[in-house]
Amino acid sequence: MKLKSLLLRYYPPGIMLEYEKSGELKTRSIDLLELSPGTDVSALVEEIKRAEPLITASRTEQVSLLVQRLQEKLRENSNHSFYLFKVLRAHILPLTNVALNKSGSCFITGSYDRTCKLWDTASGEELHTLEGHRNVVYAIAFNNPYGKVFTLIGHCAEISSALFSWDCSLILTGSMDKTCMLWDATNGKCVATLTGHDDEILDSCFDYTGKLIATASADGTARVYCAATRKCITKLEGHEGEISKISFNPQGNRLLTGSSDKTARIWDAQTGQCLQVLEGHTDEIFSCAFNYKGNIVITARTIPVGYGVDWRGLRVSKLTSNCGQDPGLPEEEQALLMFHTLSLLLQA
Repeated sequence: MKLKSLLLRYYPPGIMLEYEKSGELKTRSIDLLELSPGTDVSALVEEIKRAEPLITASRTEQVSLLVQRLQEKLRENSNHSFYLFKVLRAHILPLTNVALNKSGSCFITGSYDRTCKLWDTASGEELHTLEGHRNVVYAIAFNNPYGKVFTLIGHCAEISSALFSWDCSLILTGSMDKTCMLWDATNGKCVATLTGHDDEILDSCFDYTGKLIATASADGTARVYCAATRKCITKLEGHEGEISKISFNPQGNRLLTGSSDKTARIWDAQTGQCLQVLEGHTDEIFSCAFNYKGNIVITARTIPVGYGVDWRGLRVSKLTSNCGQDPGLPEEEQALLMFHTLSLLLQA
């Protein structure tokens, strides 16, 4: 094996290794989830060298610099306040999603008007309108680096989720046609179709290494697949309603699911065993996530109020800002405006 390059990963903290084995380029990660601003860099680098044979003495200084950059990031003050910077009248129909590029210099929006738009974050200027979809754009994502454009054709129903693997070599799409498809990001070709669910797939995700794939379905089950073999490893059963969200913890050994049965569950990613049921919500859970250490979970529920979503259903914290509302509009029109416009918040 020959180490080709070292890549910094800010979230969750870690270093990615690109190496060559038998003429094939491979990747693996060094997770530094316990790293803190006070960690002894020299001692940590020595520990990394003992555990990882690809890190030789000649790479010591480079690894030290990467660890120091991670520490600098951790020292940044996170207790920021925000102010309303700009409101963009983005689309003629409601937005479905927003995604920033890695540097935050631009972002993309998807909409019910069947288009995506690319925006400059600082100026709020529309850079491009991406057209061609024949229905609602539900999922959007940047790759890194970006530049190539492909049309991925293969699903026979709406696509509910789309995302890149961590190294942007693969694209995973989930669909209402009950399948997930795996695509080669370099040429846009489908390399595998993941089957097994009896109803629509509502969410899908990679683990942080790109080795595992998880899917969540309206059939009330989730499945875990091996990205290399494309085989189903385990099936997660226990929810009494559709599963709307699924995500791995940073270590990749646990899965979190949120369901219309008003519960979230923690699962063993390898065995499919349910380890814990998280209760307390009074309506269906539509979103959930781990923090980067994997020791805190956040869940959010929906509350029908005649329109949109009441964000007070967030269990860990709640959104109280009313950015984007116009006090001169009736309450119903203000709610509609929130779905048609995009508010940019900047650090004070």
